[in-house]
Amino acid sequence: MTEKLSAETSLRGYAGVLTTQKLPYGLVPAELCPVIHCVKSLNHLADRDVVALNPNGYVRTLFRVASEHNVLFATDRCNSFCLMCSQPPRDVDDSDRLSEHLRLIELIDPRTREMGITGGEPTLLKDGLIHIVRKCKEFLPQTAIHILSNGRLFYYGSYAHNLAEVGHTDLMVGIPLYADTDHEHDYIVQSRGAFDETMVGFQNLGRHGVAVEVRVVTHRLTVHRLENLAEFIYRNLPFAAHVAFMGLETVGFAVPNIETLWVDPWDYRHELEQATRYLADRGMHVSIYNHQLCTLPVSIWTYSRMSISDWKNEYLPICSACTARERCGGFFSSSIRARHSEHIGPFEVLPA
Repeated sequence: MTEKLSAETSLRGYAGVLTTQKLPYGLVPAELCPVIHCVKSLNHLADRDVVALNPNGYVRTLFRVASEHNVLFATDRCNSFCLMCSQPPRDVDDSDRLSEHLRLIELIDPRTREMGITGGEPTLLKDGLIHIVRKCKEFLPQTAIHILSNGRLFYYGSYAHNLAEVGHTDLMVGIPLYADTDHEHDYIVQSRGAFDETMVGFQNLGRHGVAVEVRVVTHRLTVHRLENLAEFIYRNLPFAAHVAFMGLETVGFAVPNIETLWVDPWDYRHELEQATRYLADRGMHVSIYNHQLCTLPVSIWTYSRMSISDWKNEYLPICSACTARERCGGFFSSSIRARHSEHIGPFEVLPA
């Protein structure tokens, strides 16, 4: 609350109170609504933002109306164990979150352009994920929904069918594919058989008309076969609506595995150029995420997107003098702290 709270303030209709004020004990009866006071600052919040108040005083921001990068964090659980997972899974029973997710959807501004559903692995909610997508269709009919999944449970054709049956008109499932060979993909996700399940999942979603995106994280274990993987995607997943080559985020499991995973983007720029051009020349929609323009050949700048979420997107001081800065996706905050390319440098003149 921004207004000053007093004994005369009517709290009728409030689900909770979050304030910077120090409130005297009993001013707001606990049975009326939950109260968290003495918050240092509320400057990061705006009208129509959504937060969750925990009885222990912990406040979670669930939706920011000013952000283009809102996500519904479906679950902590995952059935893969990827070497570079940015959100390491936890083996917990968080099935009771579903009611919170459904309530959140009711509170989100219906003018929201897009929203992600991520985790953990959202399909582990099973029918719960179907309920979430159905709720999004009902309350957020103008909002594009992007589910980030490893695709393995779509191996079951009935599950892909049930998702398609919701009939959401702007739904896409983004699924990582790390190699054109089963043993390399399975090693990266640390799960034998995952490649076969994921590929069948792709096909089942495509068969039922659900738009799919192929996501390829670029690191030392994937870049040596980028061109092979591009050809594999074109020949086996021609129905994919989008292919994204994504730079490594050095958080989560990527931190202890950094020596295994790290490769300077400058060192695979030609492989990335060839893979990107291969797919684009054949009419596939391709993007490059999480790369700095000074590490990319100019010929593929047009495929580079400003993809890093606003709350973890930074630039180096040297970037302030770059004429391409406004077009550049910059860095993950974690990359600035941990490791980034040794070939970062400003363009004095924008390349033609």
